[in-house]
Amino acid sequence: MNIFRTKTIKAYQKDADGSALKRSLSAVDIIMLGVGVIVGTGIFVLTGVAAAEYAGPALMLSFVIASITCGFVSMAYSELASMVPVAGSSYAYAYTSVGEFWAWLVGWNIILEYTVGASAVAGGWSAYVVGLLKSAGIELSKTWTAVPADGGIMNLPAILITLFLSYLLIRGIRESATVTKTLVGIKIAAIFLFLFLAGPSVDVTNWQPFMPFGFAGVSAGAAFIFFAYLGFDAISTAAEETKNPARDMPIGIIGSLIICTILYIAVTGVMTGNVSYTKLDTAEPVAYVLRSIGYNFGSAVVGTGAIAGLTTVLLVMMYAQTRAFFAMARDGLIPQSVCKIHPRYATPHRITIVVGAAVALISGFTPIHIVAEMCSIGTLFAFIISSIGVMVMRYKYPEAKRPFRCPWIKTIGCLAVISCSYVMYNLSAMTWERFFVWSFIGIIIYFYYGRSHSNLNKKVTK
Repeated sequence: MNIFRTKTIKAYQKDADGSALKRSLSAVDIIMLGVGVIVGTGIFVLTGVAAAEYAGPALMLSFVIASITCGFVSMAYSELASMVPVAGSSYAYAYTSVGEFWAWLVGWNIILEYTVGASAVAGGWSAYVVGLLKSAGIELSKTWTAVPADGGIMNLPAILITLFLSYLLIRGIRESATVTKTLVGIKIAAIFLFLFLAGPSVDVTNWQPFMPFGFAGVSAGAAFIFFAYLGFDAISTAAEETKNPARDMPIGIIGSLIICTILYIAVTGVMTGNVSYTKLDTAEPVAYVLRSIGYNFGSAVVGTGAIAGLTTVLLVMMYAQTRAFFAMARDGLIPQSVCKIHPRYATPHRITIVVGAAVALISGFTPIHIVAEMCSIGTLFAFIISSIGVMVMRYKYPEAKRPFRCPWIKTIGCLAVISCSYVMYNLSAMTWERFFVWSFIGIIIYFYYGRSHSNLNKKVTK
């Protein structure tokens, strides 16, 4: 059995045409989904730690490196999303370009990426809620707001928000997108409030030394904060539920990346310009900066925006996870019964329940720091395979309709691979070890189940 067999573009288009998923999203919805999942943890949680421990004020350059990396990849993703407008994202792109085995590895790592990433975000959401209530004079018991490793029984707020968002996803993507747009509006307003309040008091002397850990620190910072760009991959999973994917997906992918990069750099500059980077080692850096310059009420308002921001990140990560599962089940690599579509809501309700339960358990009982960094390496691996895939597709399907064509494909594709590899190189050795272990487990499952149950294999053996 050929493990590098590919699924044709026509087969994917047939899947999309016969899909039970509703096409209800516009380009604006895609941009909102993108901003919803990209802007959140990066600004509200990771910037402080990254500045204090990795890059100092030069964290702005770290975001530039990460965004350039994503910029190269976004061009490849936009071409692939317009050609293969189906759920599955980088998994589907790998399947149609470099073959089933690589597609499985990409999908397997996406499963880890979104599950672990969503769990980390749920934990961060809980921390902001507990902190905001405490500032209002309401102190929740640590017993029910901390994981066992931190002295509690369970992180109940993280579990509850996960289950609530799972319910929204079961009800339908249209309803979820409406909630996302509302929360994104609140989040963006909170970020602009922060820039308005803290921007005038920036003291450029706080940017000295600008690069306290050298360029190696800037590179390590880019690898660390790449978690902030994890949702970039999640955008393309919505292709099968987009009204006009050929036009809307490139607009949504590139537009959301540009907006998010500008916001990241602006917030980082204002943060490090108001408070020394050495003092930003906190889980709520944006709120901390406002309190430090005397805006206690503004800190509470921005904290509320942070909660809204983390909610949208969690929602879209769980959404993308279920759609990745849906695409893999449709191809027979995992049991198809798991991703049955609900007769009324037209959503994969069974896998949504499974994903919601898994994220709730991990976030409720596992410390965030143990799982967070694992997300970046899986995403970068998927980016590399997709960037190679778009170049392969140019040779494999030269006459295929490409509503969006990546310019200078060889240059952009190679730069995407090189930049992603560079960021991966700067991840910790422990992260690499976990990546190899997880991938090895996935390879065993593929050869034990996926290879023989693949729909492509069934066609060959008939």
